[in-house]
Amino acid sequence: PKGFTAKQALAIGTAGYTAMLCVMALQKHGLKPSDGEVLVTGAAGGVGSFAITLLSKLGFTVVASTGRMSEADYLKKLGASEVIDRAALSAPGKPLAKERWAAVVDSVGSHTLANACAQTKSDGAVAACGLAQGMDFPSTVAPFILRGVTLYGINSVTVPKAKRMAAYEQLSKLVDLKTLEEISHEISLEDSIKYAAELMAGNVRGRLIVDVNK
Repeated sequence: PKGFTAKQALAIGTAGYTAMLCVMALQKHGLKPSDGEVLVTGAAGGVGSFAITLLSKLGFTVVASTGRMSEADYLKKLGASEVIDRAALSAPGKPLAKERWAAVVDSVGSHTLANACAQTKSDGAVAACGLAQGMDFPSTVAPFILRGVTLYGINSVTVPKAKRMAAYEQLSKLVDLKTLEEISHEISLEDSIKYAAELMAGNVRGRLIVDVNK
């Protein structure tokens, strides 16, 4: 994409692109910053990190949910106004809960997604793009038929070229290159196996770029 070096494009990668598709779904829904807080789950991961910076750049008040409260300063630096422990969302909850979120970007799935939907305001929207907690969706139809919540499924794979280009056009305008350096970290090919284990354990912040020449 214009405006990015090859390394910067790799730092954005699938995660940043998927986060942009989530934000575009919320934009298409008509979401405005004045509508209220936007929840981002899995906040310290790749999708979550980009979702926070994109939404905050657009003027939204972002609340980050993470299992690593030690990353609170990092998440606030990206633009989160508040950081909450994922434990508040990851256990089984009620079919409907107190309304809080105008919208949600969820990369976690399972009970977290169910609770996020249950707490979304009337006519709000949830963009679901991941399954870090699980593929299951232990919810009811209550948020959808009693509050008119819309659940958008975000598939980053079979997206038409025109939509891909529109996503990267927005990314080129919204992603600050200094923030990109904050989100991404370069490693060597030799270290990739070690980092893969850390990634699966949920201990990696943001994005990893593998230099195959090292």
